[in-house]
Formats: sequence, C-alpha cells, structure tokens
Amino acid sequence: MDRYISYKNMEKRVQKLNDHYEIDSDSFYKIADQVLEQDIPAADKLMHAFQKLLRKVNDEISQMENVMDVKPSCQMGCAFCCYFPIIVNRMEAKLIEQAIENMDEDRRNNLKNHLKEYFAKYEEELKQLTALDFETDEHFKRKYIARQVPCPMLDTNTNTCLAYEVRPIPCRTYLNYNNPKVCRDNLMPIETISYEFLYDDYMGTLNELLQVMFEEGDTAFVNYPEDAFAYDYLPVWLEQWVKGDQEIEGKEGKGE
Repeated sequence: MDRYISYKNMEKRVQKLNDHYEIDSDSFYKIADQVLEQDIPAADKLMHAFQKLLRKVNDEISQMENVMDVKPSCQMGCAFCCYFPIIVNRMEAKLIEQAIENMDEDRRNNLKNHLKEYFAKYEEELKQLTALDFETDEHFKRKYIARQVPCPMLDTNTNTCLAYEVRPIPCRTYLNYNNPKVCRDNLMPIETISYEFLYDDYMGTLNELLQVMFEEGDTAFVNYPEDAFAYDYLPVWLEQWVKGDQEIEGKEGKGE
C-alpha cells in the first residue's frame, strides 16, 4: 500500500482547509506593532520583524497541515524545487543579505565565497535566464527550470540551503505531501502545494512597519518605498550584492 497521500485525497484535504480554515491576518500585523514599540535601532527593528514574520509563516503552514492532517514528504537533501525561479522584491533581498551579514564570521565568509564561485560558474547561463520576462512570459517558469541552474544559496554537494532559516517566501511555502518521485520526474509537478498566498500578510506587515519607520525618518538599509516595488530574480539581487562587496574590497586593497 502506498504510504503517500494520493493526488485525489490531497485535493479533498485542501478543500477541507478552504472550508474550515481562515488566516489570522491580525496576528501578522501585531508583529509590526510589537516591533515598533521596541526602543532599538531601525536596522534591528527590521531584522526582528523579518525573523518573526518568517516564523509566523512557518507556524501558519503548520496549523494548516494540522487541519488537513498531513505531513510533508520533503526531506533533507531533496532539492528538486531549488532549481525554480525565485522572484523577490529588493526589500526582501536586502533583508536576506543583512541576515547573512549577521551570521557568524565563518559561516558568512563561506556563504559569500560560495556565491562568488556560483556567479563565476553560471554567469552566462544566468544572463539568459534572468532575461526571461517573468511578468509577460507565461512559460518563463518552465523555461527557467528546464535549464537546471541551481539557486545561488544551494550547496549542490549536500543538496542543502546555505541560508535555510532566511530562505524567501516562495521557498518555504512550496511543499509536497505526495510521493517525492513526482518532484524528481516532473519539472512542474501538479501534486505539490503552494501556500504563497501567505505572502500578502507577510509583505503587508513589512510594508506597514516600513511606512511608520519612513514617517519617523529612518528605514535603515532599506530604500523605502522604492525597494518594496522593485521585483527581480533572486540571483540578480544577490549578484549585485556580491559585486558591491568585491568593489569595496578592491578599493580597500588599493588604499582608496
């Protein structure tokens, strides 16, 4: 007997979720209120809110899984979805970058070195892939995935994410409850589930937080509101960040 949930069975459980579960949006926005009350620097407010919201997204998914009585079949070392195009805005990219900057020195340096090697290795392929228009090309996902270029943060030796705890919303909201073979055998399996609708409350809370901070005159490392409305592929943002670091290192090396 197959120990995995069938596609038809999963459809029934999703319908049960739709009928009996409602997202508590207020609990997301309370995070912004709590962070704004803290007497800490603006950059710390942003990072505290970011981390709390990521945990809130995880908790919300866990509650929905409890309603459906399901557990993911995704396992450590399974990375088929780590070849998907990830689109984020500049604000979320900066939050991820700052979280990496806040890691311990060895981990931070290892991750940055990994990124430098990654962009050197996939430079030409990424130019073609990130030129795909994700706003108008309805087939851009399939075209991107077909090239099998890994996410910049994927360690292909271990098939693990090097920044797992701060991975973007599209990554943490995409799950499989069916046989893992469907991910191995299909570029875009229909059996998988996306909770990406949680993005609205997640990003809405960040926007509310930053609107208040903007009115107070300090949005730290985020250029608000411009960063909130600039969307691109995650590799584009990360490459700009890495190259910026390299330019700074070059100037320091020359004594400028």
